[in-house]
Amino acid sequence: HAQLRQSGGGSVETGGSLLLSCAASGDDYRKRYYCMAWFRQVSGQPREWVAGIDFDGRVKYADSVQGRWSLSKDSVKNIVYLQENALKPEDTAVYYCAATFGFGGRCRTLLPDEYDYWGQGTQVTVSS
Repeated sequence: HAQLRQSGGGSVETGGSLLLSCAASGDDYRKRYYCMAWFRQVSGQPREWVAGIDFDGRVKYADSVQGRWSLSKDSVKNIVYLQENALKPEDTAVYYCAATFGFGGRCRTLLPDEYDYWGQGTQVTVSS
């Protein structure tokens, strides 16, 4: 069975940093042609795409985090890392990693419904 297991997160003050990680396991990930993305969700609001990394390491970011955050992956271990720097109170949310095996391993979609697997979610809280 394919599975995504998240770790990291927590509470920091404005300007602080956090590292989130997402480990993929299961037979599907041995194919390696998948996009891994991060979403975040505030209670009562839709899930928002934050960043995505293609199977070959190409990365895209939402405008809200561009220049502050960095997404990387260890292709051997199938772990993706989201380094969150210069955090702001508006970054407070539950963060989810997600994977899609469509689109040839490219992160071509920002729509949550297009993603096949999801991590369990982790809370990030940024205080002012």
